[in-house]
Amino acid sequence: MESVNAESVNVESVNWDDPTAAAVRNAMAAELHLRYADRLATRPPSAGRAVVTETVAYTGVAYTADRLPVGHAALRWLGDDLELKGMYVAPSHRGRGVSTRLLAAVEQAAWDLGAGRIVLQTGDRQPDAERLYARAGYTRIPIFPPYEALTYSRCFQKLLTGEDVRAS
Repeated sequence: MESVNAESVNVESVNWDDPTAAAVRNAMAAELHLRYADRLATRPPSAGRAVVTETVAYTGVAYTADRLPVGHAALRWLGDDLELKGMYVAPSHRGRGVSTRLLAAVEQAAWDLGAGRIVLQTGDRQPDAERLYARAGYTRIPIFPPYEALTYSRCFQKLLTGEDVRAS
């Protein structure tokens, strides 16, 4: 396996429908399906939670120096806020700073787009994600639309300032 650290990972902006971005999202969906399988049968319809291409403001794919795609993150407009969607790092590359690079790219993109806040939703079976967001300055907020029916949701926000973005 290739030796990877955060410095050797490059996050590139791509279109939402980019085949590599879609493949990484499919890997994420498969992993989440396994993690939450017992809840999927009773989960309410996903109206409002599905990403509509026209709302996507940024999509980033993390590549190693050898062009192996190892992560994904996207932002979509949700009212006046940007919502972080599809933050994912391949299991083989976790713990190497890839998620930190993805978050930095997302926050820079949000700042460049003029957003004052990023919101996100994750689940109660993703404590690693909760720790990552807390370390990066995200704070817990109440479950926001369209996730109210997902009672196991954990929602966060980060208010963006120029200092935060320059420090990442």
